[in-house]
Amino acid sequence: MTDKLEYPVVIAPLSIEDGGGFSAYVPDLPGCMSDGETPEEAIANVQDAIAAWIEAAHELGRSVPRPSRKLAFA
Repeated sequence: MTDKLEYPVVIAPLSIEDGGGFSAYVPDLPGCMSDGETPEEAIANVQDAIAAWIEAAHELGRSVPRPSRKLAFA
């Protein structure tokens, strides 16, 4: 099983309208995201989301993408 800590995570501030704090998403795992009051909290929370995403994929018989080693920004 792939270590959940290996996946790159993108952190971005949330607007006041969206409740403030920070969002965290995992580009390698479609739909895998979380948030938190601080960047550190968002990262901690998204680790749980990564574990849940991987578990759900296994239960559904779907493949789990390998972690990418770098992100490209367009």
